[in-house]
Amino acid sequence: MKLLIAIINNDDSHKVLSEISRAGLYATKLSTTGGFLKTGNFTLIMGVEDERLEDALDILRTNCRKREEEIASMPSFAADFMSAPKMKLTVGGATVFVLDVEQFYKM
Repeated sequence: MKLLIAIINNDDSHKVLSEISRAGLYATKLSTTGGFLKTGNFTLIMGVEDERLEDALDILRTNCRKREEEIASMPSFAADFMSAPKMKLTVGGATVFVLDVEQFYKM
């Protein structure tokens, strides 16, 4: 048994959750906020049988896409007073942690 923790961009949430459900996997979704860009994320917590781990990871690989976005290079309160230069950042994808689980109970 594995504990899978995945931090995913909100833009990918609908597709990821649909595919997890379609595959017969279960997940708990937590709303979270990134520390660097202060953007919306969600964190999935999943208990996954060892033989289904690659299925879960394939769903994440397929549905959590990286993309470039332009953001203001200064805080939004300052951007109101002056034209802020934009910078490109790569966002999206997923950060995934896989941990061994000694015991798992559904009660």
